[in-house]
Amino acid sequence: MSIPRATYRLQLTPDLDFTAVSDLVPYLRDLGISHLYLSPSLTARSGSTHGYDVVDPTTVSEALGGEEGLRELARQGLGIVLDIVPNHMGTGDENRWWSDEDERVRVFDYDPEDGWYRRFFDIDDLAGVRVEDPEVFELTHRKVLDLVKDGVVDGLRIDHPDGLADPAGYLRRLRDEGVEHVWVEKILSAQHPVEELPEWPVEGTVGYEFLGDATALFVDPAGEGVLTDLAADITGEARPFPEVALETQIEQATTTFAREVARLRTLLDVPGIADALATLPVYRTYVEPAAGPDAVSAADRAVIAASGAPEALQRALLLQDGGHEDFVVKFQQTSPPVTAKGVEDTAFYRYVRLLALNEVGHEPDRFSLSVVDFHDRNLQRAERTPHGLLATQTHDTKRSGDARARIGALASIADEWRERVLRWRELNGELRPDGIPDGTEELTIYQTLVGVWPIDRERLEQFLEKAMREAKRNTTWADPDEAHESRVKAFATALLTHRPFLDDFEPFVARVTAEGRRSALAQTLLKLTVPGVPDIYNGDELESLSLVDPDNRRPVDWARRAELLTTVRGADATGLDAFDDADTRKLALIARTLDLRTRREEAFATGEYRPLDAGDGVCAFTRGDDVLVVVGVRDWADARIDAPAGLSGTWRSVLGAADVRLDGSVAVADVVDGSGIALLERVADAR
Repeated sequence: MSIPRATYRLQLTPDLDFTAVSDLVPYLRDLGISHLYLSPSLTARSGSTHGYDVVDPTTVSEALGGEEGLRELARQGLGIVLDIVPNHMGTGDENRWWSDEDERVRVFDYDPEDGWYRRFFDIDDLAGVRVEDPEVFELTHRKVLDLVKDGVVDGLRIDHPDGLADPAGYLRRLRDEGVEHVWVEKILSAQHPVEELPEWPVEGTVGYEFLGDATALFVDPAGEGVLTDLAADITGEARPFPEVALETQIEQATTTFAREVARLRTLLDVPGIADALATLPVYRTYVEPAAGPDAVSAADRAVIAASGAPEALQRALLLQDGGHEDFVVKFQQTSPPVTAKGVEDTAFYRYVRLLALNEVGHEPDRFSLSVVDFHDRNLQRAERTPHGLLATQTHDTKRSGDARARIGALASIADEWRERVLRWRELNGELRPDGIPDGTEELTIYQTLVGVWPIDRERLEQFLEKAMREAKRNTTWADPDEAHESRVKAFATALLTHRPFLDDFEPFVARVTAEGRRSALAQTLLKLTVPGVPDIYNGDELESLSLVDPDNRRPVDWARRAELLTTVRGADATGLDAFDDADTRKLALIARTLDLRTRREEAFATGEYRPLDAGDGVCAFTRGDDVLVVVGVRDWADARIDAPAGLSGTWRSVLGAADVRLDGSVAVADVVDGSGIALLERVADAR
């Protein structure tokens, strides 16, 4: 198998089963996709809408078409990367290992004395699996390994490896069993400091790091102060994000995960366990007790020291005091859910300065990223994980890439945004006579409307209910205040027809939409051309204005996409500027760039990534000797590219613009199109 040229993530359901996906293969192949990237496909609970609640990993889901349906799909000509779930299974009568007491103890991370089984995050009906046991590994992986051996599945996406007792050992076992290509759902810290992927036998992650980098690249650093002050004034929250996140992580450690913390205390009776779970600056450490204290990595030593945990706890975690190996394993399995629930599922909904930054793989206090740093991050990816996935949207993102691009554009007009928000609060005062929504909720509503306008009542209400309950400020999942929720929803939906607001909002959002679309196109081009394997999510080849799930899992209009692709293919010489709608422009960009990746495979597979000097507001680079990418980030009107002598000659525009002659210094404005982007390939006879 060759490394994927481009993957396409599909959320399988009984309505989008293997047969239905087979019908999509001609369209996806024409788009330029090389590999299907399928959501979990082993037998899950009856009625499962996502597949992460597996109850029988020894069989392929009959609801999706069964094993023969999967094998037939593999015969359609596209490779398959399959998402698998080694960390947990669904409990209940449908799971024969859970129903049998002896099997439950053997297969699951379960203590029969107290009944304190390891659950997935805070979900009681998903129980942790003892996949570190060779017999359990064999039981839960034999079907998948056979599918790999038979060539049905080319590679695996590993869900939540941080929940495993021994992630490195598990991944080595996969490699030993013949799985050559593996991607891990590993969320790396973007700062404090930047976390690197451990030296695991994998191709890389599923692409959250790129998602965060691309978003931050297009956030204007000049807007940080204004937006920070605005959020503090409106919400009353003046603390920096790390302080908010620490608070929410401690809340989670002492409430939602109190039973996990109590279990840890039975293994090691020292103070500070809950606080240490919250103050760990990354999701987890990877200390391997069997390897001994001398094998603890420098990175893990630094992280444990940075946590500020009491000395006795640090010594245990570093294996300096023997006899606490089980505690170390359990602590490392517990810190990821505390971090995820505390940060992603709580703090991200409380700290609302700029919601484009509140995303998995990013951290809201990293406001922006310079072109130089963006290049540096790509160079590191090229060296360490050249075949890692690159994403701008997944099934787990809080907002689609296109929605984030719109919201991120507010940083470039921060002063005007402040004025508009203050004006809207005044215009809409009559809609909140009792002070509901509060400032945090109202600022969330305005940014959400900017990001996904236009939006209907049902989608807006659904999102706000989830956002409020995740924030855990005025209502929660466990104890919902439906009266408060109803007032916030009523305010938000009233805005959809409130003329005093709309008369001011609609012209404003039209301008933000135009800039957001430009930014989104640029980020899409970068995803398709920087080091790594681009991944397209479930319909995201057209403009996608989605919010957190279940909004981002709505049905896709495949017929429209196929029809538009035919239109795009019939207008290959037409520049993107000539297409009068955002859907066609985005689809044409993707189709033409993936076509280039097919024709210039070597340039992207093994070609060097070389940044070019074009000033602070332009991201320009070459892939190999024959592909040149230029992206205007901001203020590029007077920028110039200093092209090395080796780039001299004529370059053809892949995106349908005019050819470009490079000879020394050239104005960026003469290279890019109306969206500020250019993708060029060297004319063969111009070397």
